[in-house]
Order: sequence, then structure tokens, then C-alpha cells
Amino acid sequence: MSKSGNTSRDLIIAASCGAVVGLMVAASYAAVPLYNWFCRTTGFGGTTQVAHTAPAAGSVLDRTITIRFDGNVMPGLPWKFEPEQTSMTVRIGEVVTALYKVTNQSARETYAQAGYNVSPPTVGIYFQKINCFCFTEQTMKPGETREMPVVFYVDPKLAADAEQDGLNTITLSYTFFPQREAPRPVADATDKASSSAAKPAGRI
Repeated sequence: MSKSGNTSRDLIIAASCGAVVGLMVAASYAAVPLYNWFCRTTGFGGTTQVAHTAPAAGSVLDRTITIRFDGNVMPGLPWKFEPEQTSMTVRIGEVVTALYKVTNQSARETYAQAGYNVSPPTVGIYFQKINCFCFTEQTMKPGETREMPVVFYVDPKLAADAEQDGLNTITLSYTFFPQREAPRPVADATDKASSSAAKPAGRI
């Protein structure tokens, strides 16, 4: 084979490899939002669901479940973060507000955002949050203390799942992760609604 033929073949192989690498990089970036969408849709890994309204009237059941609350802070974030109430007993379908308290223990402004899940993981698809501080990045001034509510209910559909017949406790866990930069101004209507809904305390 001539030298020009070898050169053409090498160029084709190099171009093909470059295209494959490009596709792999693009796929890796797409994997994160696709994985998040999958978790929100299926409750995989204990990912909770986002509800925009309370369940239909008359859907509150007599069956009760104990909800336990857990709060954690990753290393490097000088915050104290804990639930004001470690547990509460709720009726399935009942809309409830739980409060967490967070304090910035440093002398500087700090930023963080919370990740969350429930356990056992199989109930994630039934745990519906109407309002939650995890929807937006949080900014805390030096020494600031703040109450952070989460409004939720357990979907009545859980009662029709035979695999959950023996379920009597759900643990809701939050972990705050430090952010290096100040959060961007909130422009999304959903986040504005979440912010305005973050005022009530106690059951609603």
C-alpha cells in the first residue's frame, strides 16, 4: 500500500477515535441529569418526590408512620445543623411541617446546599415534599441562626403497596455540602414559590 494510502487510513482512524471520545464525554455530562431525573421519577436510592399540591381531600388515612429526622454537615462547612424534633408520628396523606435549625459558627459568610434521601430507599417514591430548603443554595451570614422548614406528606398510594405493609418508620436525612461561591439570584418561579412557602412552622 502506498504512503498516501496509509496516511488517509490513519486520518480516518484518528477522526473515528476523536468522534468516539467526543461522544463519551458528551454522554458523561448527560448522565448526571439523566440519573437525577431517573431518581426523582422512580424514587431510586431513597430520592424523595416533589409535590406541588397537597393530596386530594379525604385521602388522609388512619394508618400512621413515624418519621425520623437526621441532619449532617460535610467537613469544611462550619455549620451546626440539626432537626428541632428528632421524630414525629404522622398519618399517611397528612401534610406536615418539620423544622431544622442551622447556625453558621464561623466569622465569615458561607454558602451550602443540602442533599437528601429517605430510608428505607424503597419508600422514596412515596415521600412527597411540597416545600424544602434543599431546593436552593443557602447563604448564611457570620453567626447567623435560621429555622429551615420542610413540608411533606406520605403518599396514600403507599398503603396499596403490599411490600410496605410492615413499614412503620421512615428516616428523612439531610446533608449540607459546602459551596465555594455565592448562589446566583433566584429567577425560577418554582424556587420563588418555595421561598415564600418557607414561613409556616408546625403542622399545616
